[in-house]
Amino acid sequence: MSALPENPLLPIPITQYREGNTGIPYAFQFDSGRPGPHVGITALVHGNEVCGAHALDLLLREKFRPARGRLTLAFCNVAAYSRFDPADPAASRFIDEDMNRIWGTNALDSERRSIELDRARELEPLIGEIDLLLDIHSMQQFSPPLMLSGPLAKGRALAAQVGVPATVVADRGHKAGLRMRDYGGFGDPSSQKNALLVECGQHWEQASRRVAIETMFRFLAATGLADAALLARHGIEGAPAAAQQFVEVTDAVTIETGDFAFAGSYTGLECIPAAGTVIANDGGRAIATPYDNCVLIMPTRRLKPGQTAVRLGRYIRA
Repeated sequence: MSALPENPLLPIPITQYREGNTGIPYAFQFDSGRPGPHVGITALVHGNEVCGAHALDLLLREKFRPARGRLTLAFCNVAAYSRFDPADPAASRFIDEDMNRIWGTNALDSERRSIELDRARELEPLIGEIDLLLDIHSMQQFSPPLMLSGPLAKGRALAAQVGVPATVVADRGHKAGLRMRDYGGFGDPSSQKNALLVECGQHWEQASRRVAIETMFRFLAATGLADAALLARHGIEGAPAAAQQFVEVTDAVTIETGDFAFAGSYTGLECIPAAGTVIANDGGRAIATPYDNCVLIMPTRRLKPGQTAVRLGRYIRA
């Protein structure tokens, strides 16, 4: 979206969190002193995805402390977030490069410099300690919320423990680079580390804040750091409203030319009944669904060569 809707969800001040308590700006860690996992919750990997900032702000204002284990909280791309302009709200996604495509050693260990890489290197010691991560995001399109579990069974299992959102997408990320949720042990099937990425809805929707907060609290409960009483205080009681459904991504459509266009006004989770249905054209190359009942995942409006245009998947059992 290039313009804000009526009554948008907007950025909030977070400069009060600049000092943190870890020696790393805008990063906090709280230790219960009791055995348990090291849990992390991150927000603002993309500076224009503000619902996560609202969720972490709530947790910090409430002075939440874990019942067991340790909890790390981090506001990530604060530099981009601070540049928010209501006249061009999407421009604060990042400054130099996408901070959610640089979590591989080829980027982190390189000599290359950017605002996002410098910040990722600053945060890496904390991220590397985390056992269970929730990374909070939002989306360009008005689409139902999604949990991105990664391609491994352990990610799907953790998503099922959290119970929300109602749709879980098992995917392998992007050719353009590694996401934080795939960093290190999170993406290693032999590691006990695990991570989820939640897409809470459209960036400026008020509902995305509610999704971020519910997912955050249910994640804290699923990992044993919070109890049911905390959820109840925030109106989150009982089982989630809807049973989860799982989509396995089989293909990612990467844009090859500057002449890419979708064949329809897709926003996400459209199920295309017939194999061979053309969904886009890329410089004269027709892109068609590879099988019946093909689900479109997060079609982008950033139609640039090298970027993922859309992911294709099918419904599976958890």
